[in-house]
Amino acid sequence: MQLLRHMQSLLAQLYDAPVSEDVQDFVLSDRQRLRAAVGEQAGDAADEQVYVVEEEQGVRVGLFLERGVLERLARRDPLDALDEDNLPDFCTALEGVSHFHYLVWSLARGRNVSLLELELQAEVDKYATAVALMTRQQQGRFPDALHARLFHAVSFLPQLDETSRRRYQEANRHAARFCRSLEERFMRVRRQRPELWLAELRRFFRRGHQEKIRQLAV
Repeated sequence: MQLLRHMQSLLAQLYDAPVSEDVQDFVLSDRQRLRAAVGEQAGDAADEQVYVVEEEQGVRVGLFLERGVLERLARRDPLDALDEDNLPDFCTALEGVSHFHYLVWSLARGRNVSLLELELQAEVDKYATAVALMTRQQQGRFPDALHARLFHAVSFLPQLDETSRRRYQEANRHAARFCRSLEERFMRVRRQRPELWLAELRRFFRRGHQEKIRQLAV
């Protein structure tokens, strides 16, 4: 479980966007406890699910992560070595942490967040944190194959309804275009400019839904 706290810390540092809530305090890894906490909203939960429950006092936010994902990551810590073997589980956990962190950060600022915006930011977050980790772990060598692995070698759960499937596909498409643009401008050049790469990521993080879509449509 410490791994999730470290993932959240990575996001907070990457975007200079700390929050007071510790994701570790909001995690469930047992499906029965998830159903008890959120009722029908649990549905056929995938390996990762952020939930929001409205109550009289406000809203209750939490994160479900399948126990098997956490156990495999505990055996092969991606913060020590992120590779093809643990990349899928890393992305699953990071997506959940991203949803939680961005939702809490936005709620604290009174910002509305759409489902598409949550998915889009999570797609960017998976790429950005993986780039940061793998570059550091590989003595500064940029992971050239990562973009294709994250954005093209993907599949979607067969039980998704058509609306959800389109949302995931749209988020994947927009994030792929944005992250490719960052690579080509700042990382795949003779003189890499990681500080500009980081600045663009931080600006994107702070834009609202419509601003992000307008930027990506250019």
